[in-house]
Amino acid sequence: MTFDNAALPFAKLMGVEFVEAGKDRVVGRLLVRDDLCTAGGILHGGAVMAFADSLGAVGAFLNLAPGQHTTTIESKTNFLGAAKVGTTVTGTSTPVHIGGRTSVWQTRIEGENGKLVGLVTQTQMVLG
Repeated sequence: MTFDNAALPFAKLMGVEFVEAGKDRVVGRLLVRDDLCTAGGILHGGAVMAFADSLGAVGAFLNLAPGQHTTTIESKTNFLGAAKVGTTVTGTSTPVHIGGRTSVWQTRIEGENGKLVGLVTQTQMVLG
């Protein structure tokens, strides 16, 4: 299943492409554009975090009961490598914990060469 990024306006603005979306795994791609980079033509850390947050949020949402919503309440990022402008990064988000009140998602952001750019762990709170 894919996910329409129109439901997440900021992800759409960034250019996140959802490739796969399910309760146990969400995969997306992001083209590293100039406007997502630092002065050195490297993907900005905030863009790495926002990309991962979008993927984890979709996974959390897909695990909710009807009428529930979710919001990020905590996020931790390890920056482990660089992604240069013009390349594409791929993010894969998987659940670490899915509970009644929270879920925890870990997202691996990899460059085209398969090397890790970032590792993000986020906690999503269930609302409603």
